Amino acid sequence: MKFDKILTSGNVFFTSDTHYSHKNICRGVTDWRTQDGEVPVHSTRDFNTIELMNNALVDNINSVVGQDDTLIHLGDFSFGGFENIGNFLDRLVCKNIHLVLGNHDTHIKYDRDGIQDRFLSVQQYLEVKINDYYFVLSHYPLQSWHGLNKGVIHLHGHVHLPKNLKFGNGKKMDVGVDGNDLNPYLIDDIIKIMNKRDIASDMIKDHHLDGLIGVVG
Repeated sequence: MKFDKILTSGNVFFTSDTHYSHKNICRGVTDWRTQDGEVPVHSTRDFNTIELMNNALVDNINSVVGQDDTLIHLGDFSFGGFENIGNFLDRLVCKNIHLVLGNHDTHIKYDRDGIQDRFLSVQQYLEVKINDYYFVLSHYPLQSWHGLNKGVIHLHGHVHLPKNLKFGNGKKMDVGVDGNDLNPYLIDDIIKIMNKRDIASDMIKDHHLDGLIGVVG
């Protein structure tokens, strides 16, 4: 398989959907309400203030991702204003950050004030080989992906799945912080998990799994 290579150093970590400074995802200050008028517990994080939530995100990353490590972030980096992108970056020890754009990363997508220079790379989608393993990386979950039938791992974010739901069929996983106690994932831990999972698809019928000879795509 012909997959890209990206510059990595030290240990490699994955994360997604940090939503740094996102007011409505913070339970103590959210304006979100259920149809019954209650604060939506399952859609918010258990912090009284945005500052406490932000501190937890920063501390959890800095406690494991070092200066010489690599962090691959699968989108929705920050929220609540352009300045919060820089504020979050300034607080992180790791400066080797690759970003796969999420739906809330508009300022980064359009490179406001050259903000993309603060990342090692910025892209919409990645097919990449790291440590002899192949990954398809996107912010959004895919039902089928390049190399699925050959054991390629698909990592994504966007859907904020809890721990018990973060795995799709086969080698597919939501690496968002909400399914991991607001922590990033070490690549070695992901590989150990995925090596135990069968090749499968979320599609009801996916011809890539039929073992056909001569099928391309």
